[in-house]
Amino acid sequence: MSSIGAQAGAATSHGDERADVELRLPADSAYASVLRTTTAGLAARLDFPIDDIEDLRIAVGEASAMVLPEARPGSDLVCRFFMRPGELAVWIGVEVDHEVVPDEDSFAWQVLTTLATDATTESTGEVFAISVTMESGLPGPGV
Repeated sequence: MSSIGAQAGAATSHGDERADVELRLPADSAYASVLRTTTAGLAARLDFPIDDIEDLRIAVGEASAMVLPEARPGSDLVCRFFMRPGELAVWIGVEVDHEVVPDEDSFAWQVLTTLATDATTESTGEVFAISVTMESGLPGPGV
């Protein structure tokens, strides 16, 4: 089994930027709650309002629901969190055996793109990933 870490690190929308937090879980939907809880905890640490935290939890859940069925058997779900004041970006990826064409007309994608500030997909034939970015709804300093 190859390592998604080496492949995905340079492939994320954050280039060579090191993730603030990386979570590696078995590629099984039973672990999606761990991803959602971690996401909520990190968003709370960034002082996101509760509504934004819940929107991000749902968006990340939908992203994992899109990538998990494509995962190579026995592989990991890798999640990278990039934290900035007022912004949390989450990269969610799995190893795959084939090029994946995401269904951007699916209900999951529509929910994800409605709730998140930005969402993108990446499919290289070895990795299928979705990046979700949420900016806090709180006004910045001096507003």
